[in-house]
This record gives sequence, C-alpha cells and structure tokens, in this order.
Amino acid sequence: MSRRLSVAVERFPIAGAFTIARGSRTEAVVVVASIACEEGERALAGRGECVPYARYGETVESVAEMIAGEAEAVAAGLTRTDLLARMPAGAARNALDCALFDLEAKRAGRPAWEIAGLSAPAPATTAYTLSLGDPESMEAAARAAAHRPLLKVKLGGAGDPARIAAVRRGAPDARLIVDANEAWRAETIEANLAACLEAGVGLIEQPLPAEADDLLATIARPIPICADESLHDRAGLDRVAERYDAVNIKLDKTGGLTEAVMLAHEARARGLSLMVGCMVGTSLAMAPAMLLAHHADWVDLDGPLLLARDREPGLRFEGSTIHPPDPELWG
Repeated sequence: MSRRLSVAVERFPIAGAFTIARGSRTEAVVVVASIACEEGERALAGRGECVPYARYGETVESVAEMIAGEAEAVAAGLTRTDLLARMPAGAARNALDCALFDLEAKRAGRPAWEIAGLSAPAPATTAYTLSLGDPESMEAAARAAAHRPLLKVKLGGAGDPARIAAVRRGAPDARLIVDANEAWRAETIEANLAACLEAGVGLIEQPLPAEADDLLATIARPIPICADESLHDRAGLDRVAERYDAVNIKLDKTGGLTEAVMLAHEARARGLSLMVGCMVGTSLAMAPAMLLAHHADWVDLDGPLLLARDREPGLRFEGSTIHPPDPELWG
C-alpha cells in the first residue's frame, strides 16, 4: 500500500473578532494534513487539522514544514505509535495523528472511537466563548448569548471583577467558565477569585502564567482551577496535580487524539476533572475531540460557532448542542 502525504494551509474568517489577553484575530489559519492511499479499487484519504499557536513557539510555516518533513516516514508506513516517539507534542503531530486515525478507520471500516477503545460518542453541550472587551461590550455580548446554557468568558487582568459582574448581569441564568489566559498575578488573584465566586463562576482556566503557577498550591481555591497552558501531555501531570483541580485537554497541545486519550485516563486516575477544549478551528479540528466529549466534565468545542463560515461537510450544531461527526467529515 502506497501512502502519500500532502499539506495545505487554509483560512476561515472569524465572525467579528476573537479577542483574548494576548491579542485579537479576525481569521482562523489552519494547517491540514491529508494521507491518501489506494487499496484495490478503493481510493482512501485521512485528514487532520491543527491550529499553530504562537504561545508555544509555533507558526503556520514551521508547522506546515514539520508535517511535510514526515512524507517519507508516512510513505514507509508510519504508525500513530511511531509518531508519538518521532515528534514532540504540538500542532504538527496533532494533524498527522488525526489523519492517521481517520485513514485507519476508513481502511478498517470501523469507527475511530472503537479503534481508540472508547465508547460511542454522543451529543454534548459546548461552551460558547465571549471575547475579552470592556465591561459594557461584554455585558452586551452576554445578553445576546444568554440563551446558551454554558458561556466561557475571556478575561484579561486589570478590570476583570467589573467584566465578570457585567457578564453575569447580561446572562443571569447561564453557567459560567472564565479563562484568564495567564493574565492574573499574585497580587490580584484573590480579589479576582472573590469576584468570580460572587458571580457564580463554576470553573477558572489558567489564571496565572504557567511559570508562576506554584502559588496555586498555597492558596484557597473556592472555585475549581483548570490547567491549560500549564499542561500539554502526560509528562506534566504530576506537576499540575498539586496545583489544579482540572485539566483542559486540547489536541493541538497533546499532539493528537492518541496522546489525548491516554492523558484523559491518567488525569482521571489522579482525581482531576476534565475539560475538552480547542483552538479556533473548523469542524475537522473538533471532530476527533468529540470522541472525548462525553467523558469530560466540561466541553469547549465551539470553534465552528465562532467562524463566519465552516468547512463542508461540518459538524451539526443545534444551539449549543454539538453532535458527533459523520464519517464523511472524519473518523
């Protein structure tokens, strides 16, 4: 069986802008790995999408180059197990791992969830993200999204108590998650925690910089704290288990679904709660993560909802309910 790897960079406009503590974007730039092969009269292809992230030293160009560099290995029969040892965790490995998973499922005529040793995926309620802004604009955004059961609120440091109070006014009945993207500091964390407690926030993601999160082991945590930037794969679990109550599993951090499944099992074994999250990408990036959604306590796979247009075919959304992927999309 001859296998051919191709790499494509694709751009999808964001509906408005997506703003977090590190900046603002108006488009999602994704890298897609495709692995094609022929078996008799069947022409098959597996695909995987990733989103390079500058926070982790990645660029679109560097990630595309890393993927393309594996063409010979793919042609020679590279497996997902080989890939774990061959490439570091990150966006490039994610695209390849998901493409290999998709191709394996298509060749075997079996669903990817079964190959992964998981139970069949089911519809899940995803968080819907509100971008960082001033309190007035965030209250208006919350009011417009108040019909959604779970909102994820991007915070940014100074002024966050006013922002979270404004969001709660705009969406009095929604469950709230906040994500500070490392913007809080030692001198502000207790006041910000108090403001979140007052607003009824259920989870706080990555309040402190990853290199300064040792403080979390020494202070009271009245709201569960979730590691995002502080955890990529299983190698970091021992460290975060002392400081966090939950972990955010993103395939672009773990380097694919293969590692993500093992990370989920080991995190649970340490008593950590699970969030399944995403970068801002298309349905192709969300589809593999959907295999973990019903094993998670929180699901944040709203990437396609933030785009002005998704790829076709895409995942099916009914409000904030996200449905498992059809085989035509992935898996």
